[in-house]
Amino acid sequence: MQDKSIRLGVDIGGTFTDVVLEHGKELFSTKVLTTYTAPENAIIDGMHRVCQQSGIDPARISQIIHGTTLATNALIERRGAKTALITTEGFRDVIEMRTESRFEQYDLNLTLPPPLLPRNFRYTIDERMQADGQVLKPLHRADIETLIDEINAAGFESVAVGLLHSYVNDAHERLVAEVLAERMPQAMVSLSSQVSPQMREYERFNTTIANAYIKPLMKSYLGRLKGQLADEGADCPIFLMHSGGGIISLENAAEFPVRLVESGPAGGAVFAAHIAARHGLDKVLSFDMGGTTAKICLIKNRLRKPQGFLRSPEPTDLRKVPACPSQYRLLIWLRLAQAVAPWHMWTACAKSGSDPKAQAQSPARPAMAEVVPAQLSQMQIWYWAV
Repeated sequence: MQDKSIRLGVDIGGTFTDVVLEHGKELFSTKVLTTYTAPENAIIDGMHRVCQQSGIDPARISQIIHGTTLATNALIERRGAKTALITTEGFRDVIEMRTESRFEQYDLNLTLPPPLLPRNFRYTIDERMQADGQVLKPLHRADIETLIDEINAAGFESVAVGLLHSYVNDAHERLVAEVLAERMPQAMVSLSSQVSPQMREYERFNTTIANAYIKPLMKSYLGRLKGQLADEGADCPIFLMHSGGGIISLENAAEFPVRLVESGPAGGAVFAAHIAARHGLDKVLSFDMGGTTAKICLIKNRLRKPQGFLRSPEPTDLRKVPACPSQYRLLIWLRLAQAVAPWHMWTACAKSGSDPKAQAQSPARPAMAEVVPAQLSQMQIWYWAV
């Protein structure tokens, strides 16, 4: 029987999966290696360990809260599903044209990362909705059926639908979704009017594409996780941390996985603010060191003001960056070429008391190719997503 005083917290990182069991005022924790091919296995393993420590049966757990970097990593590593975009005719290249804003304003040699979808994965349809929601050019069902048959023949797993001004009137997007359900029932569908119902096509389209890109991966994972937890007796509500530091249901997360991007680090910032408030501290700098990335957050007057990684400004103060902007306004910063190996080296030297400069010249220092994938080792990636 479930006990409301017993809850389980899980955080999946790039290296380790942390599991904490709360029983009243008691906490039991463990750390296990993340199992990349099946991340749910590490959670099950960690749950059994903390249950064994506490002497509590998994069936007594009343709630599970889960933070993860899986969605973020899938986007950064470009290992999402084969995804197509359906958009209004004339707006096929919006995500490649971007906006005039640049994150390095004075860098004349700036190389922008390619969009998530190449041009041949982006399809257009003849329709037009006005800014006030009035239909300027009607959408014909026969045109949709012809286009979807072409997309289906190309073997796409997921489809993002982003039509002009659908945030005011989503009738055309709903019609496309209806035909997709009939002619491509196996495909995952993401509508911009549901994922990010706000004006500005560049941000809205990119957010919807990112959602569609990781949806098959995350939906499959969350489904397996729920099933395995139930098989182990932990058949209780599961909530996931979203990028704003709050929680959403597993069903909502499976439908809109883009909201999970950087949910783990967001949870760390929330916890740091909680500790600061508990100790009456108004000015605090939190530092969250992980196996893959490091996150820093400024807490001023007990309000979180993340810098460089997490950012939640007013809409008039948005910092748009070209990799994959979205309406969720979370900025993730990774500089893999200079961050990963030096951090490991300096940490090891600090523990051993050895000279970091001598260690830097030592042949025992791991090469960058051993630390991060070769295709990422010389990249500086800026990401703006959920």
